[in-house]
Amino acid sequence: SPCVFSTAAQQRSTGDECGPEDPHDEPKHPLSDCALEHKAIKLEEQVRDLTERYRKALADSENVRRRTQKFVEDAKLFGIQSFCRDLVEVADILEKTAESAAGEAEPSNPNPTLKKIYEGLSLIEAKLQSVFAKHGLQKMNPVGGRYDPYDHEIVCHVPAEGLQPGTIALVTQDGYKLHGRTIRHALVGVAVESQE
Repeated sequence: SPCVFSTAAQQRSTGDECGPEDPHDEPKHPLSDCALEHKAIKLEEQVRDLTERYRKALADSENVRRRTQKFVEDAKLFGIQSFCRDLVEVADILEKTAESAAGEAEPSNPNPTLKKIYEGLSLIEAKLQSVFAKHGLQKMNPVGGRYDPYDHEIVCHVPAEGLQPGTIALVTQDGYKLHGRTIRHALVGVAVESQE
């Protein structure tokens, strides 16, 4: 049939144009060798640029992950900070009450009820301090140490009798730290040289 013949003729003529039989009709590349090298250099630069961006993005995401993890850990540790501040005030009241009861329950005063109240308050105070320690809340004991503005607040100066100037001589209110972070500064009196 004429259709089949024309299709076959077209295929043959197309094949003749592209076929390897005619060495003069090799396919021409639109880009020369110089242009190909230039394009290859550009592609290598793009690969380096994208690799560098990828590394930076990876490092940034790792930093964000670490910061988020640190934030979560800090939230776990210090989430009870305001609660601890309130409990510290209760501990102060309990300590002052126990000291007052101790002054009244002297051997000269034979009141057994007062002695039992003092013993009960002392037990409560000891238990409260052990609960504080269990949760990372510690009372500062700065007497005899150097003044540190991050931990202490000066309320008075006292003559340095046997102490070096700048040393803490007395504490008027206990300070507390929660896992090493100061949540309440200790109110202290610092020794200074007496000017005579």
